[in-house]
Amino acid sequence: MPENHREHPHRHPQDHAHPHAAGHGHPHHQAHGHQADVASRGYAAGFALNLIFVLVEGIAGFLTDSLALLADAGHNLSDLFALAVAWAAVVLSRRKPSERFTYGLRGSSIWAALFNALLLMAACGAIAWEAMQRLEDPAPVPGKTVMLVAAIGVVINTATALMFMQGRHNDLNRRGVFLHMAADAAVSLGVVLAGGLMLWTSWLWLDAAASLVIVAVILIGTWSLLRDAIGMALHAVPPGIDPGAVSAYLRALPGVAAMHDLHIWGMSTAETALTVHLVMPGNRPGDGFYAELSRELDQRFGIHHSTVQVECGDSATPCRLASEDVV
Repeated sequence: MPENHREHPHRHPQDHAHPHAAGHGHPHHQAHGHQADVASRGYAAGFALNLIFVLVEGIAGFLTDSLALLADAGHNLSDLFALAVAWAAVVLSRRKPSERFTYGLRGSSIWAALFNALLLMAACGAIAWEAMQRLEDPAPVPGKTVMLVAAIGVVINTATALMFMQGRHNDLNRRGVFLHMAADAAVSLGVVLAGGLMLWTSWLWLDAAASLVIVAVILIGTWSLLRDAIGMALHAVPPGIDPGAVSAYLRALPGVAAMHDLHIWGMSTAETALTVHLVMPGNRPGDGFYAELSRELDQRFGIHHSTVQVECGDSATPCRLASEDVV
């Protein structure tokens, strides 16, 4: 009945049930497949838009010798890679489970988010180094061209960010892309202002200064993404889920005398799993209990994949996982 489960020698197999198995069909999986299709189209459109803009901005920056444009193009290029990696993770996450990969390849989205965060950090270092060199020896830059190209960037980055606005709170990859694109729109707006100030004041150092501002914005937006991606790669409780609230809910269930071996982790950047042992003395709940528990965990906490083992507490041998020191 359950998949990927452990059974204790002193428990009857029927006391360990997978809540999903108690229902009829898998509406969450069907919804996830539809969301993946929508997300895939969003990544494709965002990738196409940004590819065109990176080429235009990179060429303009090279021809005008504008570090601000080249820095922004470099950042957008890293975002292009980020989009490609996130897009690939969406495709991989739809692969069916196998005997070796029993959860499929859903975890690839976590590694994609981690890779993208590290990629942005590396880009920041390269841009900051070049900007410091330019501050010592600023070069003339055509402000009007810089303003025009950056203004196009504001439009494209804003449009791409809007594609990923919905669902960003429940998917680390989508949140990462949204933050990157929203930051890009703000950065491009800053480049427009810097170009205007250069035309007005003839202060050539503003181009390099704008590049340093770009680096600061990228770092601020990337830090939380890197922190959450590392946490999920280490099977931390996903952001937005309060483990204390989950524990309190499970302990308060009718018939539950005790609870132990609670684990909550991200199967992917958009799906969360839970395993737990519930001690219910003299009680062997039926399928309805598991089905209702699965729905409540999903609706209340966003936990999509839950596996519950019930112990009736009628054995002289305690569960070896009852101690908080044992994982």
